Amino acid sequence: MKDYNITLLTSEHSTAFFQLIDTNRSRLEDFFAGTLKHTSSLEDTIEYCKQIEEKTQAKTYFPYLIIEKNTKKTVGLIDVKNIDWSIPKAELGAFIDHNFEGLGIITKSAEYVMDLIVKTHKFKKLYCRVAERNTRSLNVVLRCGFELEGTIRCDYRTSKGELVDLNYYGKLF
Repeated sequence: MKDYNITLLTSEHSTAFFQLIDTNRSRLEDFFAGTLKHTSSLEDTIEYCKQIEEKTQAKTYFPYLIIEKNTKKTVGLIDVKNIDWSIPKAELGAFIDHNFEGLGIITKSAEYVMDLIVKTHKFKKLYCRVAERNTRSLNVVLRCGFELEGTIRCDYRTSKGELVDLNYYGKLF
């Protein structure tokens, strides 16, 4: 990507990752509850990033940061999670700093990451779980060529304890 670098999250990124999360904490409450739980302070985030490195080494989780080239500012995350190597398939999740919304950065970054992980890890299927009310994510998923496979009722608990339905979108490779 011309103006952004996509790189795997490591413990070296702990401070930038914490700042990204902390700046967007209220926006991420509903659908990044697990990440928020582990990043309540910089110290927690440093420890969490060490755990993430272990998961990356074990090939059970691949989080990619989106970093603006000119400013070196971390502006977003695309993570590859819930990996099932027996298929092989994985779930994609993503968010971007509120100041960078609506610029197509997540769509382009997701396309880049999908191409990378399909070539590198030979995934046959990628999927996304998106709440119907999350219209920005729905738009990204559709622009990236995912197709609705169905709705799973009461599939996710938000940080506030609300159970929500999630639409499952899949893409075959």
